[in-house]
Amino acid sequence: MGRYIIRRTLVAIPTLLAISLIIFTILDQAPGDPTSNLPLTIPAEVREEIRESLGLNDPFLLRWYQWNKLMLVNEPIHAFESVTGTCFGDCEERSRIISWSSRSPAMDTIYERLPQTLWVLGLALLFGVLIAVPIGTLQAYKQYSWFDNVGTFVTMIGYSVPTFVTGLMAIVVFSVELGWFPTFYDTTHDVQLTSWSSIWFQIKQLAMPVGVLTLFNAAAFGRFARASVLENLSEGYVRTARSKGLAERPVITKHVLRNSLIPVVTLLTLSIPGIFGGAIITEQIFRINGLGQLLIVSIGQSDLPMVQTLTFIFAVLTVFFNLVADVLYGFLDPRIRYD
Repeated sequence: MGRYIIRRTLVAIPTLLAISLIIFTILDQAPGDPTSNLPLTIPAEVREEIRESLGLNDPFLLRWYQWNKLMLVNEPIHAFESVTGTCFGDCEERSRIISWSSRSPAMDTIYERLPQTLWVLGLALLFGVLIAVPIGTLQAYKQYSWFDNVGTFVTMIGYSVPTFVTGLMAIVVFSVELGWFPTFYDTTHDVQLTSWSSIWFQIKQLAMPVGVLTLFNAAAFGRFARASVLENLSEGYVRTARSKGLAERPVITKHVLRNSLIPVVTLLTLSIPGIFGGAIITEQIFRINGLGQLLIVSIGQSDLPMVQTLTFIFAVLTVFFNLVADVLYGFLDPRIRYD
């Protein structure tokens, strides 16, 4: 297992370099630069000096190399120094990726926005899996029953209706009509664990965005869980286990469910990076200052360093969770070997 992880990690390095080249090439061809938002009264020679100071007139490969150095070397070192309180070399003078719009390090802004996204997406993903797996398993076990039919109808609605529709419906019903929850998410709220009122306010403002994303995640994972359990229920090893006199619960939980989780794990691990991007709509509806909203705003402002950084982070998450999925396969199915 250890050698397999090392081998996959070494393969991931050129993969990420290739991804960074593609991202940098595509965004480098996009219109707009820091001078595009400046007043028209600024002379052309001043605009050219700004471009020169930012290195925008350097050769393409040189700019790509410098960006990789900042993203893959300087930023991880700075993050490590911030966590450990240490300093390697001249840490005050170390260059970083600077956002064109905020004129501050892009990763610092991402670190500030990340907790908001994790609060919503993390809870929605957790609740979605906890709801989908048992319900999908029970649907498959009681195929074509009233429970299966109701569950199929709910999952079809949850998966087919866009989140911007369910989000707006939730605001109209639970916020405007009933007044149960705040209309928009208050990002400035500082949760005080010693104050019940502060905790309760955080729960109320999380309820609608988390509920909307949980419905979508549970619907997607539930359909996969049901289909996978149905497929395994007809396998020979299930009939063999039953013929040996095993009770029905151990047959389902120890044999069927364990093998059925493999496609669910695949969907779950590969969906995590996409969920960060897919939460753009939900964060816009509920005014959550997370990574999704940051990406939309950065695109609108032609803030290419921020867009490049966010896009590359999503790519890193995709490669990382691919590795996590492959490792989890070995724990779920003992037939899978990595030697």
